[in-house]
Amino acid sequence: MENNLTLMIATIVVATLVFIVSVIYFLRSSKTKRIKKILENLEIEKNKIDSSPIVPELAKVEAILNNEKLKVMYKEWTERLQNIKDNQIPKLTDMILDTEYSLSQKNYKNTLCKLAKLEMEIYKVRTNSDFLLGEIQEITSSEERSREIITEFKVKFRALHEKFQSTKSEYGPMAEVIQKQFQVISKRFEDFETIMDNNEYTEVNEIIKIINDLLKHMEIAVEEVPSIVLLAYSVIPKRIHEVQEIYNQMVKAGYPLDYLNVEYNIDEANKKIGDIIVRTKNLNLEESLFELKVLLDYFESLFNDFEKEKVARASYEDNNAAFRKKLTKISSVVEDIFSQLDDIKNVYDLSDEDVEVLKKLHEELVEVSNNYKILMDHTSNNTSFAYTKLIKELESLGLSLAKIEDRLDNSLDAIGSMREDEVRARQQLEEIKVILKDSRLKMREYNLPHIPQSYYVELKEAMSAIREIVKELDRKPITISVLNTRVDTARDLVLKLYTKTRELLKSAQFAEIALVYSNRYRSSYDGLSNKLNVSEQLFFKGEYQKSLELTINLLKKIEPNIYEKLLYLYGERQ
Repeated sequence: MENNLTLMIATIVVATLVFIVSVIYFLRSSKTKRIKKILENLEIEKNKIDSSPIVPELAKVEAILNNEKLKVMYKEWTERLQNIKDNQIPKLTDMILDTEYSLSQKNYKNTLCKLAKLEMEIYKVRTNSDFLLGEIQEITSSEERSREIITEFKVKFRALHEKFQSTKSEYGPMAEVIQKQFQVISKRFEDFETIMDNNEYTEVNEIIKIINDLLKHMEIAVEEVPSIVLLAYSVIPKRIHEVQEIYNQMVKAGYPLDYLNVEYNIDEANKKIGDIIVRTKNLNLEESLFELKVLLDYFESLFNDFEKEKVARASYEDNNAAFRKKLTKISSVVEDIFSQLDDIKNVYDLSDEDVEVLKKLHEELVEVSNNYKILMDHTSNNTSFAYTKLIKELESLGLSLAKIEDRLDNSLDAIGSMREDEVRARQQLEEIKVILKDSRLKMREYNLPHIPQSYYVELKEAMSAIREIVKELDRKPITISVLNTRVDTARDLVLKLYTKTRELLKSAQFAEIALVYSNRYRSSYDGLSNKLNVSEQLFFKGEYQKSLELTINLLKKIEPNIYEKLLYLYGERQ
């Protein structure tokens, strides 16, 4: 049993070892194959470099060696090719062999390192080879490539020339300059053919570049010169003439236009136009069209400036007239107040603060008047200040004057209110006296048997209040707040007395009518006479309302509608 177990374990161990060895072998074999594949590809790359068509291309160059410059280039290319063939490619071969040997020794770490160096070296040699081939083909393929380019240039040249010929009148004095430039380009095309006929391929690129630059410049010239000619010879000079005429007319009419520097800017513009014309004749078009458009915009803007000045002048004259009128009016009012200030202070109880406000207003008004005088001096002396600026100055003065006017109105309202309150108090005093007199007359017209003491008290209070009004009106200065209080108090007391007089007379008259009417029933009803006697006693004591109520209550027992009937009789008597 133990032997079987030992045999089984030994079998498993051997199997495991065999498996591990197999795996390791497989991995190494796989890695080796992968590296070999890379080496094969790198060797193919090396062979491609070795078989590069540099030699055939050099042979083509050798056939056209007709100038010293090309010979020097040919010699240099031959030396560089020889270096690739004799040194660089053999070195690649040695590196491949060395890498294969390391791989055969299963030294994978060293093999991978050599493999990386080999890849770098192959890239370097391939780059050198490709660069050399490109330089040689610049010459060998020059004729075909260059003729394709020149063919495109000739198409563009013909298109530009046709456009020029069809619009030649638009070029004005510059047409001859453009025509000569076309001739220059045409001569360059002839130079190209000469170079190609002489196989001077080293000069081809330079002549192609020159023709390309000339065509680009001509394209700009054909496009921009008509606009430059139109602006420089026609549009802008016409604008300058119009501006000059309007400017002279406005200056003659008294407009201050110095701030616009029109004459100086016209001189500078003419100089700039002359410079642009000279540059255009040399086909130096850089920024010329832009500069002319800037000049045109400037002169166009001057028309707007002129129009603004005209509008501003009209507005200024209107505003100035309105401002002068308002300033004169307010100054007159303020001077009038100051001429009467002592009298006003004597008549009314003005506070120090009210007086200080008036003085401050006077100072500010003087300052505004002085500033306005300065502004008028500037205007009358043909100042260089524009009306657009003068109107802003006038608006500023107008704003200051408006603030003064608002504060002055408040002060005038206060003084005017005092005067109105005084006049109103005197009028109300007369009205109160009339009401009091009417109350006393009514009381005298009706000879009452008795007048309550409270009535005399109220009469005395009302008369005293009237005397207080008179005292306040005679006092100098008048304190308006106190005067108004006195008037309100007296009016309330007199009206109260007047109301009481009417109610007292009404109650007495109505009570008398009720007593007279009730006498017809004295003998007809028991006890009525005694009760009516009580009512008469109340009447003669001056308690008219109580007498009336008692009499009415007695009569209601006899005649339920007696109150309405007596009201009717009272109305007829009234």
